[in-house]
Amino acid sequence: MSVGLSRCLCRVLSRQIPPPRDNGHAVRSPWFASVMTLKTSAPLRAEPKKKKKVDPKREQIMKERLRKKLKKLERVPPELIPIEDFIVPAKCLDETRERSVPSLTFEESERRALLLKEWSHYKQKQHMDEMEAIELALEAQREALQELRMESEELYQAALKPDPLLFPFSHDGPSYTPPKDQYSAPDGKYSDITRVYTQ
Repeated sequence: MSVGLSRCLCRVLSRQIPPPRDNGHAVRSPWFASVMTLKTSAPLRAEPKKKKKVDPKREQIMKERLRKKLKKLERVPPELIPIEDFIVPAKCLDETRERSVPSLTFEESERRALLLKEWSHYKQKQHMDEMEAIELALEAQREALQELRMESEELYQAALKPDPLLFPFSHDGPSYTPPKDQYSAPDGKYSDITRVYTQ
């Protein structure tokens, strides 16, 4: 009803009040606004929501309950998730599975001790021979390089360069066919036995 009334008033005002002109041009005045600027809206009869009245005692009781729950949670330590790799299976803790150490005779123990000494002497001699051979080879190389440098500097510099043919190396480069973008490699069939822990 109010919307229709406002529209009728706008039409009447637009017909009766001619816009004032000055030298053939319309003069815009804040007192004579055009009808297009008038806007009407439906009346709003809504009211703000009323806040519920909370009993202060009840609110205090709820806060106390929350405080007690927090204290209880702080007292109880969080449950740790066990690491299965560090847990020894029960069948490995069985003491009846221990092996009995064989008892050796005096002659057998002496024979093993002498054999261990002979083996250590043999390995020490082998190491000393290898180190001596390496030292002789390095000394011969140094002497040969000094003689070569006295003969020609170019040959000396060429001898210092690494030899690529000394250790043959071969490898396969990238393939000519590009990889497939939407190809998903299969993971294979397996049974997931992972345990899920909930806090």
